[in-house]
Amino acid sequence: MLADYKRRFVKKLMQQLQSQIISTQENELDTILNIKKQDLVEVCRFIYEEKNARLFTMVGNDERGINGVFALYYVFAIDEIKHFITIKIFIDESDPTFPSMASHMPALNWYEREVNDLLGLRALGHPDRSPLILHGDWPEDFYPLRKDYKYDLMVPRTQDRNTFVEYTSEDITEIPVGPIHAGIIEPGHFRFGAVGDTILHLDAKLFYTHRGIEKTLEGKTIDQAMFLVERICCVCNVSHSVAFAQAIENAAKVKIPKRAAYLRTLFLELERLYNHVGDVGNICAGYGFAVGNSQGARMREQLLQLNERLSGHRYLRGAIALGGMKQDVTADEVTMITKELVELKEDFHELVNILLSHEIAVNRMERTGCLNLKQVTDLEVVGVAARASGRDIDCRRDLPYAAYGKVQFDVPVKTKGDVLRRIKIRIREVDASLSIIHQVLTSLPVGDICTGIPTIKPYTTTFGWTESSRGENCHWIMLGPENVIYRYRIRSASYSNWPAVALSVQNNIIPDFPLINKSFELCYSCCDR
Repeated sequence: MLADYKRRFVKKLMQQLQSQIISTQENELDTILNIKKQDLVEVCRFIYEEKNARLFTMVGNDERGINGVFALYYVFAIDEIKHFITIKIFIDESDPTFPSMASHMPALNWYEREVNDLLGLRALGHPDRSPLILHGDWPEDFYPLRKDYKYDLMVPRTQDRNTFVEYTSEDITEIPVGPIHAGIIEPGHFRFGAVGDTILHLDAKLFYTHRGIEKTLEGKTIDQAMFLVERICCVCNVSHSVAFAQAIENAAKVKIPKRAAYLRTLFLELERLYNHVGDVGNICAGYGFAVGNSQGARMREQLLQLNERLSGHRYLRGAIALGGMKQDVTADEVTMITKELVELKEDFHELVNILLSHEIAVNRMERTGCLNLKQVTDLEVVGVAARASGRDIDCRRDLPYAAYGKVQFDVPVKTKGDVLRRIKIRIREVDASLSIIHQVLTSLPVGDICTGIPTIKPYTTTFGWTESSRGENCHWIMLGPENVIYRYRIRSASYSNWPAVALSVQNNIIPDFPLINKSFELCYSCCDR
């Protein structure tokens, strides 16, 4: 029934856009509509606004070696039909521009600036011309994701072109923080404009940990690529690995063994569990609640040790394979996991009771760092931050993968969008993860855990997705001949959510910034790549 509705939906959409479509390509995963770049704004706004689609990712690609031009792909998810619409435009090297849509779809702000930095494709009419990824001292005529750029080229630096908001009033104080911070955390520069201790504006400068992973992946075989994909981020490596594997399996039209699907779900939820438990403790550190911080760290360590006994790695690295799993679980390990998680649940709820009954703790979190539904929708915020503000999305439920379509779980949603609601969402999602793991372990099918991947047709585009503890990840890939990576684009949950942090701190006080920032618990490595 859903398949019939999807066919009718896509057919009607193509009829409505018939005059603007140059060519179409219908795949099981998505429908690609190739249009002229002058029609880009009209077509994308129609899909986004009239068809209730959400922006999934946007990718720039140097296809001069294939068809002589650059290309942009705008991928929209339509959750009601569990299908994707991809809008594709070609851009000639002689005129490397395209119409900006950032004013209509604010979530495209970073995407459009990124393709300018990395490919030299400029969005005409974009409100912010400042560099995003390569910072201001990178020369303007060097574009790392063009195919004629050598990945090991040493680039001469220039005068810094980065700009920040300038304040003319003497009542406003500029407060720079970072990129080097106290403690062992990743680098980011935050520049506050404040009156007294009240924040008026925040400029956030990230991408200090940009490692050129997407460039490095080009030319690697899909088996070689897995090693790097697992290292995009330490604490999200299962999520990224599954998203990559799923993209390749989608392109190869391979269905993984049933037992492998259940095992992937188990490992994904174990990763989600230690992150959420640890994040509850980290939020407590944001306002000096030492008991909560230490107990969250203790329980997280217990889960990491469980991971090591189960897989040989504290962060479950090396468990995922293309076509399934590298690691299985035994009956004794099932018993071990079950026993330890029963004990953890009791400990965790003891901490939750202490935390939520502490008047000062609740007061610090309530009405702090608020985001409303319009803000999170406009910016395409995902994960805990989205659901705490009333945006009811979770790709485990909406676009099920692995064995998520076979288990029952709640997707908690709040509406006030403050730190308190974000921590409450995490607390409820810990219970959901424990429930999913229990269901997986009690219904684990027997059978193989991996299948082979055949040679995939050259220049096939594909993508995979996962719901990490931070939110939805998307890995978009174009494959070259002999299963070699031609283009790889990683859109992490942190990439989607970082722009929202700057909005959430407005009208809050400077001392609450660490608390607000920790309530999002975003990852620099995932974002910067």
